[in-house]
Amino acid sequence: MITRRSSRSAAFAVAACLARGGAAVLRTAVPGGRARWERTNFAGRTVELYAGPAAVLAAVAGAARVRPAVAGAVLAAGACGAYDDLVGAGDPRRGFRAHLGALRRGEVTSGTVKLGGICAAGLLAGSLLKERPVDRVLAGVVIAGAAHFVNLVDVRPGRAAGAVLALAAPGLLRAGPAGELAAVATGVAAAVLPDDLGERAMLGDTGAHALGALLGAAVVVGNGRPGLAAHAAAVVGAAVCGERVSGVARVPWRARARGRAPVWAGRLGRP
Repeated sequence: MITRRSSRSAAFAVAACLARGGAAVLRTAVPGGRARWERTNFAGRTVELYAGPAAVLAAVAGAARVRPAVAGAVLAAGACGAYDDLVGAGDPRRGFRAHLGALRRGEVTSGTVKLGGICAAGLLAGSLLKERPVDRVLAGVVIAGAAHFVNLVDVRPGRAAGAVLALAAPGLLRAGPAGELAAVATGVAAAVLPDDLGERAMLGDTGAHALGALLGAAVVVGNGRPGLAAHAAAVVGAAVCGERVSGVARVPWRARARGRAPVWAGRLGRP
């Protein structure tokens, strides 16, 4: 028991250190110039994007020692998110419905490329983590769907990292690879949360998709078919109701804590 707990503690600590250290290195090196690594958030403040790539690298390193297939899915999800961060930075369209609508009109957006890439990576990872065809498909849906979900809630400071911390917490009680993967996700999220909440940094699509894919992979490793089916239904439902999910994530925490009924329904889609 002590060995299992220590392995999870070590996975948490290493992932957190790698995420913090990676962000510090990128902040010092500034590859490609500062403009590439800065964005304006919903409040008009300038925030840095170093946390996203740092989260990807930490998550990949942590997952690789547990399940190499998971590391591949996390890296692919992060790469697809990075592509959208760079190429689709000025595209106001959000959500898979908007991008699929553009695809029907013959336009291939960066969001469409991201969606296709993450789905393919999820299905590939699922085929490596599970043996039976149905389980492989369910696993792919869970990994890709979790990546999409975390990105859906990444609309205000701390929402994405906070969601990962909350959803990964039950996985920390599991022994074996599932618990270690949950510990890696928790460590990375805990490392980036202070700067994210302080509006000094943001995960962007790069970090949000990577952490979501890691979270989904932890679920896949730790569950059989009934659990996979339940989680797949949850992430598909979240994707279908994506605007509502993002709308709820935009609600100020203070208003939520005071029990007020926040007026967000009429503000969906606004920053």
